[in-house]
Parts: sequence; structure tokens; C-alpha cells
Amino acid sequence: MMQQYWKLKNQYPDQLMFYRMGDFYELFYEDAKKAAKLLDISLTARGQSAGQPIPMAGVPYHAAQGYLAKLLKLGESVVICEQTGEVEGGKGPMTREVVRIITPGTLTEEALLDERSDNRVAALAGSEQCFGLAVLDLSSGQFSVQEFSGMETLLAELARLEPAELLIPEDFPQDLPFANRRGLRRRAPWDFDPASAHKSLCQQFAVLDLKGFGCEALSVGLGAAGCLLAYAKETQRSALPHLRRLQHERLSDSVIIDAASRRNLELCVNLAGGSSNTLQSVMDRCQSAMGSRLLGRWLNRPLRRREVLEARLDAIDCLLDNYRFEPLSVQLKKIGDIERILARVGLRSARPRDLGRLRDALAALPALQQQLAELQAARVQALAEQIKTYPELTEQLQKALVESPPILLQSGVLRNGYDNELDELRTLDENAGSYLLQLEQREKQRTGLSMLKVGYNRVQGYYIELPRSQAENAPADYQRRQTLKGAERFITAELKAFEDKALSAQSRALAREKQLYEQLLDACNKQLGALQQSASALAELDVLANLAERAHTLNLCRPRFSEPSCLRIEQGRHPVVEQVSGSPFVANDLTLDEETRMLMITGPNMGGKSTYMRQTALIVLLAQIGSQVPAARCELSLVDRIFTRIGSADDLAGGRSTFMVEMSETANILHNASEQSLVLMDEVGRGTSTFDGLSLAFAAAEQLAKSRAFTLFATHYFELTALAGSLSAIENAHLTATEHHSGIVFLHQLRKGPASQSYGLAVATLAGVPDAVICRAREHLTRLEAGSVLGANKAGKAEAPRQGDLFASLPHPVLQALKQLDLNELSPREALEWLYEWKKRL
Repeated sequence: MMQQYWKLKNQYPDQLMFYRMGDFYELFYEDAKKAAKLLDISLTARGQSAGQPIPMAGVPYHAAQGYLAKLLKLGESVVICEQTGEVEGGKGPMTREVVRIITPGTLTEEALLDERSDNRVAALAGSEQCFGLAVLDLSSGQFSVQEFSGMETLLAELARLEPAELLIPEDFPQDLPFANRRGLRRRAPWDFDPASAHKSLCQQFAVLDLKGFGCEALSVGLGAAGCLLAYAKETQRSALPHLRRLQHERLSDSVIIDAASRRNLELCVNLAGGSSNTLQSVMDRCQSAMGSRLLGRWLNRPLRRREVLEARLDAIDCLLDNYRFEPLSVQLKKIGDIERILARVGLRSARPRDLGRLRDALAALPALQQQLAELQAARVQALAEQIKTYPELTEQLQKALVESPPILLQSGVLRNGYDNELDELRTLDENAGSYLLQLEQREKQRTGLSMLKVGYNRVQGYYIELPRSQAENAPADYQRRQTLKGAERFITAELKAFEDKALSAQSRALAREKQLYEQLLDACNKQLGALQQSASALAELDVLANLAERAHTLNLCRPRFSEPSCLRIEQGRHPVVEQVSGSPFVANDLTLDEETRMLMITGPNMGGKSTYMRQTALIVLLAQIGSQVPAARCELSLVDRIFTRIGSADDLAGGRSTFMVEMSETANILHNASEQSLVLMDEVGRGTSTFDGLSLAFAAAEQLAKSRAFTLFATHYFELTALAGSLSAIENAHLTATEHHSGIVFLHQLRKGPASQSYGLAVATLAGVPDAVICRAREHLTRLEAGSVLGANKAGKAEAPRQGDLFASLPHPVLQALKQLDLNELSPREALEWLYEWKKRL
């Protein structure tokens, strides 16, 4: 048996092997040690190899999915080796084969997947000059490819897609920015060959070329797609009929959001790594899991195609008319997640409960079609045409399956009356007990032996038992089967014939049931393409109905797209903060156009600057997925990128400080922001000394103003408000607050002009800083504002450095930045803070 094990294990040295032995999956040697540690199961030993005990660990077959789920979450891949035959030649181990390789990116089982999130595997080829990225969700059949240039773009796409596995060539450098990500798999370079990929993809889709998919001109991208297809076939050990098309995605069609901006905006994952209080958590009330997954894709890939967005908005308006989304949602709830069910049908791994859900979904389609006929929106009608009805398949599934099918394929999946042969076998099995009682009564009457009993056990089978006192009177046709201490057991020709039928009836019934079940899968697979198209249309319809419901419930408005470059929002609100806040949300306006490209925002901490900035980005993002937005009115031109520089954190693993992370993100924005971009900059430069930070913030704001990107620039450097006087594209604004009874009240209202004062000590008080510290800080603040802490000489007298001397010592870049500021406009406190900082440095 161990020779057989090593013959299989040597083919998969890097994966854990679940080796089926009876009712357990066993693991041996290093696999056993690793699994025992990861799964917290017992590590034992059995037999010997080279004089040493063989390490061994195992999990029950019936509970394997729970252990598999844990291993997959840890990034492990598992080879499933099943018993597939009988003992060869009457001796030796049972025949075993590898039937599947389960990896984190190729899951299809319902129990192992998050129903409302995509589970993707990606393949990457090429170089910075031209990357090819292919992405596959095997559980739904989504298969796409794209080409682009630049490492920043690649990192942004990986952040958007979050693949569970990423396949790259073995000859890729070891120091890639994503080299440490979980699920990275290196493959042979020839697996990415474009010519071989083109051939295998044409075979998969049964086409002569890929022109119909718009992918013919791709080369590097097709190499990645070919590698991905081969990997999927290798892991599934079966054909992949549910992969029927390859979608060519183009960056020019979508809004690019880099990894840091995606994290800061908390689209589907919050900063703590959870799903609560995210944009999707507020916007998702979809009736099906496949609708939720599609909404997640839309939120993570806003579009720049105005005709698509207008069509979606028209559909939402149509569904809002007379609340038509409500009865539609009721029908959509009956559909369920047929997208993933159809994928399992194609892989022939669909379970009885899957087919039961598919039956119920198909039965709901005619009523849904009647409702869609009343809706005149062009996009809704286009979806209605894709949603077919399947009366013959529906009837077949209704006749075949019991009302509530079991999870696993076992006896009792198919209805009585569906198949005559199956009914006969079931009747034979179910009526065995009554037949034996009748036989016992007949034999008692025929033989006159009152103590006669008919029985059964698993060792001897069926028998007639007589006590020793009556055994001598047994008829001649009774053949002795077993002698016991106080009884004799016999068999007759009639009982033997019944035994042969009865003992095989159950196994033959199960075999027949499996055969008929396979025929049902065949019937579904014959219409798999049309069914998948219907599922895709149903998912989009679910999202549109959901967005209509959200528009009604959350009081959203339809955005208007403008050709002249602008971003005008009246009474805009943050969709997430508004829902979780216990007090009424304070709405604010925003106007950016050809004349005003940047808003320089000042105000106290906790005054609402970050919320105001984020709500602007989320309003733009929602508009560009075709949703209504949280505002009284919204007019905007389409943006090509959304950048955010918000918050700060060390990158300890990458060896980068908070300030280094901040500057890296700022550099990315300054290099890539265009006139059509939306940029949010919050507290740039605060990670270093006052003068360095101010200088960098000043220069960054100036550069963004020159690039004419739509920019919201929040800062505590009051000096930056002077830019509005020298650059006409910049306008000052501030979030209001007021002091009341020695406390602070945040009004969260945006007003024109810079803030008049800072409220740092008041915010510190709210945060719970001890009163003694606050009092001491207030004393220092008073002395600073009075100019008494410029420094003291040995005699204790105030030392007043000359401005000329200080400025002469400034580094050239800082000097150039400060020369553009009017120090006479600063308050005494602010001027002295500057001078005091530089005195310490000098």
C-alpha cells in the first residue's frame, strides 16, 4: 500500500495528499506532521520505514469538508486520492487514483465558498512594458483577460481582483512587489506560450479563432489565459463545459483605483478587514448571492462608458415607477444562486439539492417573464430576451426529484413513479419484511412446526431457524446452513432465490438511481449555454432592482453626466456614515468646474474633512456604476481615476515608515493624475518635521493645481491657504466648529474661506487627555503666542533669532517654497512655531 502511496505522492510533492482508506482520509510522513499542526489533529505512527515509525494522521471521510476549508483558508492545496476499484488480481491494495486537486482559487463546492464573494485564480505573464493578466472564477464560469503596462497598474488590478491564487512564470524575478502574497504559484515558462494558448482556447470554446471575443490581437494576455485554462483542467481532472467565453477587459472602459485608494474608501472591505460598514454593506440588498457578487464587481470596477451607465439609470427609473421593483424582487428571491449551480452541473459535481434549487428557479421564470413584459426600459427588455423559459427541462426535474432532495446522492433522491425499474427494486427492498412474515406463516402451516422462525443476519444472510427439539422434523427440502448450541438454521430454494434478489435490490436501486441522476445532469448540460446566459441576465436584473430599492429607501437622486468638465454636488451625504450615525447627517455642497479645480479644506480634527472627501469619491463612484447617489442633485463629468491619500500606517513587512508610505502614495498620484482624475489628499506632510511637511504639501498642491485634476486637499497647514491667492484654480473652504462652555461643538458644515482658528486642545479634551496635561498645554500655548519660548540664553533672557539668518540656512527646495508665502499674513503663534522649529534644527 505504501508503494502505491509513494507512486502517487511523488507526482504532487508540494501539496497535501488526502489518501482514502476506508472511512478515513489518511496523511503520511511530512504531510501528516504538517496537517496535524495546521488542523490540530492527532499525529500517530503505524508500521516502519527504514527502521523508523511512519508518521500518520487522518480525518473522517464524512467530515472532510470542514478540514479542507481550514486548509484552504491557510493557502494550502490538497490532492484528493480516492478508492476507485477493487483489489487488483485478488491481492494487494485497492485501486486508488487522484480524482481532484483542490486549491484555494479553484473551489466550486458550496460549503467551501463565501456565497457573496467571487473566488478567483489569476495568471500573469509579460513585463512592465506589457503585462497580460487572465482571471478565472471557476465556480461561476467568469473568464476574462486584459493587457496593460506599468507595475502600479498591475498592483491596482490585483487589489481589485484579490485572486486566491496567482500563477506566474518560474523565471519571474524573486523581488516582485507581490512576491510574498499568499497563493503565489510559479509555473513553467512554456505554460504561458501564446501559440499553444490560442489553440487550446479555440478548442475549449469550439471556435476557429478568437475574433468573436475581441481577443485575437492579444498575445501576452492569451498566454496567461492558456496557462489558466490548463491549470483549471489539471486541478479538476475533467472537461470544463461551463467555460464558454473569454471576455476582453480594457482599462480604458473603467475607472482605475489604486490599492491604497480602494482600501481607504472601504468599498467591500473595511480597514479592519471585515465587511461591516462598507459601501457594499449599505448598497447590497440583492435577492440572490449571484446578484451580490455582481454588485461587488460593479463597485470595484466603475465604468467610463456613458451609454452603459445611462441605460442602467433608465432601468432604475423604470423600476422606481409605481414601485415596480417590489414584486420583481419577490420573484427574484425564488431564483437563488443558479450561476454557481450551473458551474457544478457543467463539472458534473452538482448535488441533488443543487438540482432541486435549479428546478425551483426554472419554475419561477414564466411568472418573472410576465412582469418583465410590462417594463419598457431598453436594458430591462434586453435582459428579458436573455432570460428564457425551459418548460421541458423544468417538467423533467419536477417529475424526477423529490420535493426536498437530500444533500448527497443516496437512495430517495428520485420520486416514486419516475422510473419503473427503480420502483420494482425499491418495492423488493421495502417489502422484504412483510414477505418474510408471510413465508414464516406458510412454512409453519406446511410443516406443522410451531417454533419455526425466519430471520436474517449480515453473516449468514436469510435463514429458517428451528430449535433442537424440532430440527429432526425438518422437511427434506430444508438444507442445513448453521448449527447453534440450541438451534439449527436452514435455507430453502425459495428463500435462497429471495435472498439473491433482496440482498442486491438495495445496491441495484442505488446504482439505478445514480444512472438516472446522471441522465438529469446530461439534460441540464444540453442547455448549459442558454442557462448560463439566463443566469447572467438574472444577476444583473437583481442588481438593478436592488439599486432601485436602495434609491427609494436611502433617498438617492439620479446623477447627470456632463460633457464640460465639472463636479457639482448639492447636499451630498456619505452613504455609510449616514446609516451608522446616531444623529442626523449634515449634508454639504461641492462645486468644481473649469475655473475651480481644487478645494483647499481647513478645519479642526473631527470636524468632518475626511468624511466630506470620502463622500465625494463615493458619490462619483456610485454614479459611475450606474447607481443613483446620496445627494439632492449631482452633475459630473466622467473621471478616469480616483486617488486618495488618507490615513497613515507603517508598512513593517516592507520596511517602510509611515512617512515613506505617505510619500509613495503621493508620488503615485503626482505621476498619474490627469485632468479627468479625482484626487483626495488628507494631511500630506504631517509625517515629518513642520517645515519639511509644509514644503512638500505646498509643492504637491501646486503640482496638482497645474495638472488640473479635481482635487480636495485637506490640511492643518494654514499657510497653504495662501495658494488660493496666487493660483486661480484653488479655492479655500473650511468645516465649521464653535466653542461652547469651554467645549467644542462640531457643526460639520462646509463654508467658503479658510478656518479662523484651531481647536487642538478642545479635541484633546474630548479624547480624554487628563486635565492637568490640558492645563499645562494651555500654558505653553499662551507663552508661544506671546513669543516667550524662542529660546533662552544662559542668562535666562529671551533669544530672538533674526529671520534673515534663519532663512539663509534653509535648504534650497524649502526656501523656494517659503519664498512664495507671505509671512506677514501669519498669526504670531504660527510665525513663532515656524521659527522655533527651525531654531531647534539649526
